[in-house]
Amino acid sequence: MKISFHGADLGVTGSCHLVQCGDTRILIDCGMYQGGHDLEEENQAPLGFDPSTIDYLLLTHAHLDHCGRIPLLFNRGFRGEIITTSASRELAKLVMLDSAHLQEEEAEWQARKNARHGKKGKKIKPLYTVLDTLNSLDHFGRTANYDQALTLDGGIKATFYDAGHILGSASVLLELEEDGISRRVLFSGDLGYKDRIILRDPAPPSPVDVVVMETTYGDRLHKSLQPSIEELYQAINDTFKRGGNVIIPTFALERAQEILYYLREGIQNGALSSSMQVFLDSPMAISATEIFRRHPECYDEKACELFGNGDDPFDFPGLHFTRQTAESMALNRIGGGAVILAGSGMCTGGRVRHHLKHNLWREDSSVIFVGYAAQGTPARRIVDGASEIRIFGEDIQVRARIHTIGGFSAHADRDELLAWHQKLGNPELTFLVHGEEDAMNSFAGQLSDTKVIMPGLHDEFSI
Repeated sequence: MKISFHGADLGVTGSCHLVQCGDTRILIDCGMYQGGHDLEEENQAPLGFDPSTIDYLLLTHAHLDHCGRIPLLFNRGFRGEIITTSASRELAKLVMLDSAHLQEEEAEWQARKNARHGKKGKKIKPLYTVLDTLNSLDHFGRTANYDQALTLDGGIKATFYDAGHILGSASVLLELEEDGISRRVLFSGDLGYKDRIILRDPAPPSPVDVVVMETTYGDRLHKSLQPSIEELYQAINDTFKRGGNVIIPTFALERAQEILYYLREGIQNGALSSSMQVFLDSPMAISATEIFRRHPECYDEKACELFGNGDDPFDFPGLHFTRQTAESMALNRIGGGAVILAGSGMCTGGRVRHHLKHNLWREDSSVIFVGYAAQGTPARRIVDGASEIRIFGEDIQVRARIHTIGGFSAHADRDELLAWHQKLGNPELTFLVHGEEDAMNSFAGQLSDTKVIMPGLHDEFSI
């Protein structure tokens, strides 16, 4: 039995891990690298394995850095079965089609730019196309239900456990046997934290021999949730008093829905003005919100109760969904008093860049970051104190007030990761992935009674 690592190794994005057991090859996730130009080149680079030999792809959840290279995998020869939860299947379709559309647009823009500058060369191609994505969707096969084992080739069993990270997210347990040796190998996926709204807490399985776990926040603790909510309300109210707009770069899956939930609560309890105008300016987030409404099997008790009473936790007076480009452009004419949620959360693409261009230079406005910002992204540069940011070829001064509110993270923090690991019965091997190197080193120092490995790209190990 072997395991090899082909993404999110000493880095945060691009999750992709390969297990070989006998003649069966199982891929856990195939995500996209996100960030600067170097990571774009990583997406184009060889995957590190032959996609045509992969029998199964088990998808932990639908974030782009976990599912974003699936169409590329198909384009390069994958014809196996993709297995994931029902909610992840719907969300992954949405995420991958959006990604393909953006890549096609980017390739067309780059080609026009080269033509304007008289540059000649090979045709600019997107990483993959909408057609590649549609073809890859045909390979989504069986649907995984939480806590119910599925049998793969050679008697291998795969069980999905609720990871509490986003809708449909899962940790995946593989029960392997080769040459009379049995191994239980657990992939954490991305782990959520306990007592969140909407979703249930992460559910760790019984003890395992090997664990591959994320370490995104392995070196820090989150702010408490209630102070984070109050900080959000205060930042909005202060901005409105100054006459400015609030821009919230928002991940379309989970974070957008959580912020809508808390804005609704703030209006109901009087912490926010009932006349406040909120714009969800993200077609993908709007569609994701509709998908949320179709999957109550993922909700915690409070969210189930809300829906059972006929309440919609994602709706309130003053909320506007802006799907059309013209509607989005019109928001830039709003002088002040609006809350605009737009993607992408790390400001690497999407409509939020337009809103930053029109508001980042304004002292009366605010930008509120409520999610993780990877190294090399515009969001991280703003958070780290950049005085100006280049947007659409123009240097924009950073004069708006910048707020970073960590309590809304969809990832478990250091203590929650440790508590989750402690429930696994002292695994023989612990592979740390999906984190920056400093965070991994810090977290590794907290672990005992297990051999800790921080694999590099394409490293392979016998298990």
